[in-house]
Order: sequence, then C-alpha cells, then structure tokens
Amino acid sequence: MEATPSFQKNPSRLHDIYVQSTYGGAVPLSAFTHVQTTNAPLSINHQGQFPCVTISFNLAPNASLGEATEAIDNAQKELNMPASVQSAFQGTAASFQASLANEPLLILAALITVYIVLGVLYESYIHPITILSTLPSAGVGAILALMICHQDLSVVSLIGIILLIGIVKKNGIMMVDFALQAEREEGKSTVEAIYQSCMLRFRPIMMTTMTALLGGLPLALGTGTGSELRRPLGISMVGGLILSQILTLYTTPVIYIFMDKFAKKKKEAEPETESTAAPEPPAQAIPATS
Repeated sequence: MEATPSFQKNPSRLHDIYVQSTYGGAVPLSAFTHVQTTNAPLSINHQGQFPCVTISFNLAPNASLGEATEAIDNAQKELNMPASVQSAFQGTAASFQASLANEPLLILAALITVYIVLGVLYESYIHPITILSTLPSAGVGAILALMICHQDLSVVSLIGIILLIGIVKKNGIMMVDFALQAEREEGKSTVEAIYQSCMLRFRPIMMTTMTALLGGLPLALGTGTGSELRRPLGISMVGGLILSQILTLYTTPVIYIFMDKFAKKKKEAEPETESTAAPEPPAQAIPATS
C-alpha cells in the first residue's frame, strides 16, 4: 500500500510488478503492457454511444452554405479516412441539407395538386398547363434577385419560391378563365377570346401583383434585428413577381393559343366511334287464330 505513491511519481517502476499466471509462475507486467506518459482530454463527448469531436466553421465572405458543405465533403474524400471514422453535419448545415433533399418532392407535390384542382375546375387536361407555364419565370426571377443582392439560396428563400407558386399562377387563372368563358358563352374564336381577356383583365392583374410586391418590399429592404432571416424571403418574392409579371403578360396568351390548337387537332384526329351493328327489325304482330 505504501508503494502506490512511488508508482505515481515514477511509472517505470510498474515493470517491477509480477502477475501470477494460470500455470503458477510469475510473469512481469512489462511482458504484455506498455507504460507511457501522455496528455489525455478531461472529458470525451459521445453521440449515439460513440466518441465524437465537433469541428465548427464559419463562412468566408461572399460564400454560401452550400459551397462550404460541398468543399468540406471534397476535403473529407481526399483524406481517405478509415471506415470506423464517420462524419456528419449538425446544426444549420444539417437543416440546409435536409431541406434541399425534401424540397424537390414538396414542389412536385404542390404542382401536381394545383394541376388536379385546375383540371377539375376547367374540365380540361390542357389549360392547367397554360396556367402552370407562368411558374418557371417566377423561379428564375427569384434566383436572379438573390444573385443580384448577394444572398444565399437558403431555406427561407426556398419558402419564398414556394409562396410564388400560389401568387404567380393567378395571372394565368384570370386570363384563361375569362377566355374560356368567352369561347363557351359568346362563341368567340381562340384569338379573340384571349385578346379580350388580356385587355379586360390587365388592370386586376396589375393590382394584385402590385399588392403582393409592395407587401414583400418591407421584408426585402428591412434592417435591424432578424433582418438577415427575413430578407431572402422578401427578395425572392419581389424578384419572382417582377419578372413573372413582365413575361406572363406576353407568354400566357401565346401558350393559350398553342394549347387550344393542340387540343382541337387531337380531338379531330380521334376516330369517331360509330355503331356498325345492323338495326333490329321491328317486331311484327302475329294474328291470333281461334
């Protein structure tokens, strides 16, 4: 018991300890152990019952979170780490990757839902595509606005792009709804119906677009606490509305006319089903005999 402090002062004396083997002999401890003095951490972090090390990083100027995560993944591949060492993102980077993984499915589900609702509303498979054709210009406008303002394509900006799906398609709904009504009730041609629709619906389209656009300006131009979180949402909304408003006023009538002609040609190409069965002869009355 008194020799224990001497081992703490001089660990090399541990080699003088002998351990009794199963055969009855004494084996020195130095035969199967190695004593070395090193520095050890005071505590070891664990995650999922495995020891882990957290490495934090900040973004460089004019660098996005997506570029940073991609650079880290490339550096990890170049290290050729063993299979026992695994890496994963946590915090904001993990949320960003999770949102990007589910975002295409969410957008696709939203588009399919809108297409089904519009198809039931207009009783057509073609004209919902005319309305949905306004959405690409909104997405391009949102991305261009983010690039001009030096903003990242973050989770908040993706939410703004999803909001544009419901805001932008109202331009096509206003024009297509009025044009279909003019064709069915007034008997006008496709060109006349869409032209009258554009002329009469221009003012309501501009009013609704300007209302949504001016509502997003405080988010895009705001400063103060939390503005870095709200700005991407406002910038994506404003940019998407501006570009879609400029383009859809000219592209929607063209797509409407093209889709209407395509539907008529497809209807004319379908063979008319006629009944080829011979008509049954009329029943003849048989005179009764007594």
